[in-house]
Amino acid sequence: MSPQLRIDARPLADGAVPLPRIALGCGNFGGVGSAPAFFGQGLSPAAAMALMDAAWELGITHFDTADAYGGGRSELAIGEWMASRGVRPTLTTKTFNPMTGAAGAEHGLAPERVARQFHDSRQRLGVDHVELYLAHEYDPDVPLSDALGAFERLRAANAIDAYGVSNFDAAELREALDAAPPTPPRAVQNGYSLLERGDEAEVLPLCARSGLAYIVYSPLCGGWLTGKYRRGAGYPAGSRMTQRPEPYAALATDHTFTALEALEAMATARCTSMAGTALAWLLSDERIAQVVIGPGRPAHLEPAREAIERPLTAGERSQLMEVFS
Repeated sequence: MSPQLRIDARPLADGAVPLPRIALGCGNFGGVGSAPAFFGQGLSPAAAMALMDAAWELGITHFDTADAYGGGRSELAIGEWMASRGVRPTLTTKTFNPMTGAAGAEHGLAPERVARQFHDSRQRLGVDHVELYLAHEYDPDVPLSDALGAFERLRAANAIDAYGVSNFDAAELREALDAAPPTPPRAVQNGYSLLERGDEAEVLPLCARSGLAYIVYSPLCGGWLTGKYRRGAGYPAGSRMTQRPEPYAALATDHTFTALEALEAMATARCTSMAGTALAWLLSDERIAQVVIGPGRPAHLEPAREAIERPLTAGERSQLMEVFS
């Protein structure tokens, strides 16, 4: 058995929730994220169990999910794993997206829906409370003060320790801070990586000024930073580019492949994987509170070990910033 990683934790602004810097993303348990077209696909229950076992053994003790991941299958898998193993990771879950693929399926942040969805999430997870609860998207149809008020009521009732938002841009995040009830949101979770840097201009500075924890999902940009996509080659079967290519289609450029080749050269020189080097780049940024990784099998956890055990030097970080600028 490999030794456990020593994963540091960063407390939220009020100290309510210490966030380990690495979390296990569970969006592929029984689906591919919140996409109804893939509900029932993704990792099987047995594969999800094996992955959670391996993550826990490695020292990853925070699991990240959402009500609509796999149409509820992700939360159910985590709940079954906790009950069967007798352990309790700290948890993030989220709500906004529809739970079925039916036309016009209910979604959003209406206060009564937030309360109901949280109750259902707690039932699937088999827990009394959740450490961090996130609004999974911005809802233009519900006043943000009303939506966040529903999250604040859950916090005041000790059903959650803290709440936050996800997939909010800078304008939406400023609105959330202005509209917040007595206890403001404590975290924002957005996509960010060497290949997705849109939050650098406004969101990251806003988080720093406001004391918001910045949490990263998609740190390997749908597999683009792992080396699986090669210049002039077809996309591997079962990859994100054969399942949900739309979010990543703009990356298929010569500039991207040139940057990836430079990342591969650096990783080879460091005796680490491309993924491990890309994760190390994120962990070298003190503004980032947590990185949520979404491995498909236990072997895919190894880059997290590499990132923690082999941190980047200042020179390596600067080199990657230039290559991927």
